[in-house]
Amino acid sequence: MGVPAARDGLRLGGDLLAPVAGVAASRGVAALARAAASEAAGGEVDRLVTGGDRQLARAGIWGGDKTGPSPVDRSRSGSKHHLIACGRGTPLAVSLSGGNRNDITEMIPLVDAIPPVRGRRGRPRRRPCRLYGDRAYHSRQGRRRLRRRNIQAKIARPRKAHGSGLGTHRWVVERTIAWLHKLKRLLVRYDRRHEIHEAFLALGCCLVCFRRLQNSL
Repeated sequence: MGVPAARDGLRLGGDLLAPVAGVAASRGVAALARAAASEAAGGEVDRLVTGGDRQLARAGIWGGDKTGPSPVDRSRSGSKHHLIACGRGTPLAVSLSGGNRNDITEMIPLVDAIPPVRGRRGRPRRRPCRLYGDRAYHSRQGRRRLRRRNIQAKIARPRKAHGSGLGTHRWVVERTIAWLHKLKRLLVRYDRRHEIHEAFLALGCCLVCFRRLQNSL
């Protein structure tokens, strides 16, 4: 595609593509394009990265953002869903992380992401009284941060008897995750951009809430 020349450089519409001095020195725009792509590579995930004389769309990231080698699936690249649900299994907050991301890092952000929930008279609750979870969510710092929020941690400690409500309380959130993974778009991640997968994850939670509302009528 031809580009009109201007006194100060090459322009496309009102955008300056390259100054005349730079084009004359490099005898083309390839070097300038590589430099611009190098600067853009540190920005958003959908920017360009340099690849010789070509600019490739995030070619260096295999599988997309928020993915990583899973320690329980022969190091295959994948993602994990983290979910907080109420005692009836209604999803309250959900997040996405790489398969190699420690679950501890997602616990407090999920708790803080719980929206106001109306129930009895008075101010809507934003924080639960108790939080059940498996050993993957155990950490001293995490327990301290939960205590600051007046939340009792029912999380199993390493090398001790399981006390996090397995089979009594925790099956509720496992069932909700199973409901979400009945949707093939969530069971298998097809999207490179994590924003797209997170959007489908939010839609899946909406479907779970809608179906539970239908069943309660």
